[in-house]
Amino acid sequence: MALQGSGVAVRKVLSHFPDGLSLAFAYGSGLYRQAGPSADHENAMLDFVFTVDNPVAWHSKNLKKNWNHYSFLKVLGSKFITTVQNNYGAGVYYNPLILCDGRLIKYGVISTHILIDDLLNWNNLYIAGRLQKPVKIVAMNENVTLRSALDKNLKSAVTAAFLMLPESFSEEELFIEIAGLSYSGDFRMVVGEDKTKVLNIVKPNIVHFRELYGNILQENPQVVYKIQQGRLEIDKSPEGQFTQLMTLPKTLQQQINHIMDPPGKNRDVEETLLQLAHDPDCADVVRLGLSAIVRPSSIRQSIKGIFTAGLNAVPWYI
Repeated sequence: MALQGSGVAVRKVLSHFPDGLSLAFAYGSGLYRQAGPSADHENAMLDFVFTVDNPVAWHSKNLKKNWNHYSFLKVLGSKFITTVQNNYGAGVYYNPLILCDGRLIKYGVISTHILIDDLLNWNNLYIAGRLQKPVKIVAMNENVTLRSALDKNLKSAVTAAFLMLPESFSEEELFIEIAGLSYSGDFRMVVGEDKTKVLNIVKPNIVHFRELYGNILQENPQVVYKIQQGRLEIDKSPEGQFTQLMTLPKTLQQQINHIMDPPGKNRDVEETLLQLAHDPDCADVVRLGLSAIVRPSSIRQSIKGIFTAGLNAVPWYI
């Protein structure tokens, strides 16, 4: 469940930052109740992502307004910060451990075009992965392309989850699969994060996952959604799986092709996906494809955090 009074708190935070956001959202245990070790909600850090069309201009304004938020990289200016933001890690620049209105916050800045690309293609499945779980949208402009990409990301998450689930399953099983997509192969789940993190995210927030995915599930022709029982049935025939595989984001399809394609064969993606649709190990291959996206991006982003966040903040960052 969302924490009481959290809406006012997150909107107040925006007043401390420059305008020019195409999207701003808050997420994490500081906003949505979680089970397990993250249950200390009152002291949990509030996490934000700010999406900007012009990161050089935005960072320039933010440096003037919030100079102390940045690590030593601030002395190199907004152009250098934007280069680090766009070209390294997962395309997002985080400033953690910021005291704002008496509350610790962490905020990431990402370029609108990079976010749209990740939402559509899952290049990194980093911020796109955050947006597959319940978040609080604090600000959004009228960018139609961005809104469409946000919707496509949710539909892609459902499709990928379907491919890794049996013919019949519960809502909770679906939402656990969806919430786990962006943790597939994430090295932080080995060295830093709680191993039951996905379960702790989903169990107290079933109602929010249902709000996020309910319409998509009801409109999907490949699923029978028994809302009263909280059960779903999907088409697991080779034809059904091929249809699902063909609508997966481009980067995931390419990773699957790389896993399935023997050296020297150079088959096209469609041929590989058709073969996989008939393969009893289809779910495992999709999972491997996800890991091949998530693992390198999570490692690169955490290394980047050493420079953007400073050494003292790295444990909080990763």
